[in-house]
Amino acid sequence: MEWQYVLLIVFGSLLVLMTTGMPIVFCFFLLNIFGMFILFGGISGLDILVLSIYSFLATFILLPIPLFILMGEIMFHSGMGDNVIGTLDKCMGRLPGRLSLIAVASGTVLSTMCGVSIASTALLGSVLLPEMEKRKYKRAMTMGPIIGSGGLAILIPPSALAVFLGAIGGISIGKLLVAIVVPGLLMGALYVVYIVGRCYLDASLAPQYEVAAVAASEKAKALIKNVIPVGIIIFLVIGVILLGVATPSEAAGTGTLAVFFIAYFQRRLNWEVIKKATVGTIITTGMVFMIIAAAKAFSQILSFTGATQGMSQFAIDLQVPPIIILGGMQVVILILGCFVNVDAIILLTMPIFVPIVSQLGFDPVWFGTVSLINLELALITPPFGLCLFVMKGVAPKGTTMEEIYKAVLPFVAIQMLAMVIIMAYPQLALWLPGLMHN
Repeated sequence: MEWQYVLLIVFGSLLVLMTTGMPIVFCFFLLNIFGMFILFGGISGLDILVLSIYSFLATFILLPIPLFILMGEIMFHSGMGDNVIGTLDKCMGRLPGRLSLIAVASGTVLSTMCGVSIASTALLGSVLLPEMEKRKYKRAMTMGPIIGSGGLAILIPPSALAVFLGAIGGISIGKLLVAIVVPGLLMGALYVVYIVGRCYLDASLAPQYEVAAVAASEKAKALIKNVIPVGIIIFLVIGVILLGVATPSEAAGTGTLAVFFIAYFQRRLNWEVIKKATVGTIITTGMVFMIIAAAKAFSQILSFTGATQGMSQFAIDLQVPPIIILGGMQVVILILGCFVNVDAIILLTMPIFVPIVSQLGFDPVWFGTVSLINLELALITPPFGLCLFVMKGVAPKGTTMEEIYKAVLPFVAIQMLAMVIIMAYPQLALWLPGLMHN
């Protein structure tokens, strides 16, 4: 059968299953079971399905996922993030849009401890929104910066989604984790420029207010106690990978251990926190691993039927510049992001896109970085971005989804700009991985 018909049957069947309201991971599993049964000769095909799933899941390459999730759970339930936000509040001067800038700075720092955008958005919203409302900030300078900054958790390690994408796409996880650092910081810097510039032009968006003076010694003490430990976590996750001292799995272990120690010494670690973090980690990890298992079998079906190879050859034979093909892939991801969650987008696209990218001669690590920026857009893009609904949950009573949509649109535009910059200048993503010791 021609690969075009195979793709039509596979994705048509998947679309029909999704319209039933069934969770997407079960749609994939059902499709995989029927596909393996038909393609691999009955029951023996199901044996191959089980063995391939087991062999893929029982590898150290996926170990960073539960460890990064555990890091975020400990940070969230122990309240470590509150200390970071409080410290940055003390150190921030009387800048235009002060509280919005605190949201960006806090989102950037919390990303190094959390790695989960939804948790970061919830924490920033619950802590900063009441103060912003009290200071008469307009919604454009309250919810927008918080949602945008919460999304940085995808782009600043530890990022469980980066590990997930790397595992599904066959991209080096260590290099991908290092590659996303500069783009994440770039996006944070673009947020700062936008907020300061917008508030300078229209001071009513973020009215100035008196800020209590804080002694330099108190600032230094707060930085040492609450922010310096974050630097230790960053080194133990990214630094050890960059130096070639540890693998991503080992780095995830050292980072998780550091979070436990910091929470303990800050007297925020107790059995209740450990219990909640453990349960949350088990539930989330189980869900993620089910998705990975479904994706592995799905990619096998596409490969066995020749659909992957057919798509790759079709892309290579197109009489257009390769960058246009790459741009088309990102447009597909962007459109899917308006309606589908990020896990499903990775499942649908990476098994097909990554082989094409490699055939076209692009660096898969760079492509993975650009795709992660695009996937971050999916979390904040109307109408179904998950971070938008998290914000609705922590926003003041009476806040409408329309207000949230309007507030986040400038930050959607900024993320698109960042994605274009990384596509135009690949070295921004590839510079740090190039320094890694093998």
